[in-house]
Amino acid sequence: MPVSKAGTLFIVEHMNNERIRELKVEHITKRFPGVLASDDISLTVGEHEILALVGENGAGKTTLMNIIMGLYQPDEGHIYINGEEVNFKSPNDAFAYGIGMVHQQYMLVPNMTVLENITLGMKESWRTTKIDTAMVRTRIAEISKKYSLHVDPDAFVWQLSVGEQQRVELVKTLCLGAKFLILDEPTSALTPQETDELIRLLDNMSRELSIIFISHKLNEVKALSHKVSILRHGRVVFNGSTKDYSPKEIAALMTGHEVETTENTESPCEGAPALTINNLCVRSDRGFLALDDFNLEVRQGEIVGLAGVSGNGQRELAEAINGLRKVESGSISFFGEEISNKTPHEVIGLGMGYIPEERNTEGIVPSMSIKENLILKDSEASRFSKAHILKEKEIEDYAQAARKDFDIRSPHINIAAGSLSGGNIQKVILAREISRNPKFLVCVYPIRGLDMGAAEFIHRQLLDLRKKGVGILLISEELEEIMNLSDRIAVIFKGRTQKVLMRDEANSSRLGILMAGVKEDE
Repeated sequence: MPVSKAGTLFIVEHMNNERIRELKVEHITKRFPGVLASDDISLTVGEHEILALVGENGAGKTTLMNIIMGLYQPDEGHIYINGEEVNFKSPNDAFAYGIGMVHQQYMLVPNMTVLENITLGMKESWRTTKIDTAMVRTRIAEISKKYSLHVDPDAFVWQLSVGEQQRVELVKTLCLGAKFLILDEPTSALTPQETDELIRLLDNMSRELSIIFISHKLNEVKALSHKVSILRHGRVVFNGSTKDYSPKEIAALMTGHEVETTENTESPCEGAPALTINNLCVRSDRGFLALDDFNLEVRQGEIVGLAGVSGNGQRELAEAINGLRKVESGSISFFGEEISNKTPHEVIGLGMGYIPEERNTEGIVPSMSIKENLILKDSEASRFSKAHILKEKEIEDYAQAARKDFDIRSPHINIAAGSLSGGNIQKVILAREISRNPKFLVCVYPIRGLDMGAAEFIHRQLLDLRKKGVGILLISEELEEIMNLSDRIAVIFKGRTQKVLMRDEANSSRLGILMAGVKEDE
């Protein structure tokens, strides 16, 4: 039953009241210039099933989901819902059938409020003369309360952290009445307790709807999914029952080799202070104190992990250190030099490296090539230019080496960096920052969106930097990452240092409780 122009309304009304008992894709193929993104993919999700879709970066997971959602049109193949063929020309067609997706790259309008963003999709709130925002506000409150996904409907999206934006996407999708959910890395910004709660929620929701769950967190894949499909280079290389395989076995099937966890096994560092933060106060974009008397010290050759729920001042801290946000009061000392309110250029010149939270808007210039982004901070350095003329051969050689060393998957280095997958964009940023041989590195979610193989590589790079005496502030919501890499772990809550623990004092339960704001003596 294809969706035709003449019959769209009829089909929409027919399907809106029908449960999605089965979604099937058959022989889906999608080509982009120089890339075969989807190569004859077939898979099926039955009623009440949760399918985990896993694969390395660039394997084709997001492309396939975008095809199902009508964002891309397949070059070959078919999609069936309840045995009837459908042809989605836009996400509106998919939504009409009850298919909702929370994308890794959020589909939100930054200069609009949460309420306005959700209203855009809720056409039932549109009246001939007035938009019924009260109805939308009520619906948001209902969804937020029901699923413990609390959002501020009056906040502007540009004011929100990545984790907060993710919650908005979840609320929006549920407000639109989704009957089939596609979730792309939905737990990346949650505490262990929140992740457990989300898993319980999705398990309960599967009694009413089906779910495709994309994740690199294989413990969560194991805990949540009924079936697992593994993509490699655009092809399905494995389909099976999740219960029959361990996370380690799934990782091996995904990468083609065993993946070992990278851990910091070195003794605690005794280096001199590299970054010292005293009584720091910094305001958020919304004008309140995001950092309120914050204190922290990171020594040379030490990794300090900063654990906390998204929105507790992490972004503001990283930006203040790198000269991107005004310091209200307090001090930031870098190797004994005060750097509060220095310009980003001055901070970079002192040897600071920075992997930002917002990779698409702060980490790269999307319209510039991979090659250009790799030299973004050093285009005037003697290595790459002379008398303001770029040394094309040196730049080409450097970019090709970085592409190889960091496994940046692209047809060539001259394509726009913004056309890459999220994971490959992250690799471009990491390649640039690490290759600059920084004295200190601020890492904000360095492996967000990366597959296990890429994450393992990045973690080795960070530990190598540590061995070279580089101090690293690791800001992450991946507690396993923090516990595996850090010498010490600081917990941040409402802009203050909640507690600082040695590596051997920390576990996920203890950190999760501290991240929730509970004092250990309470």
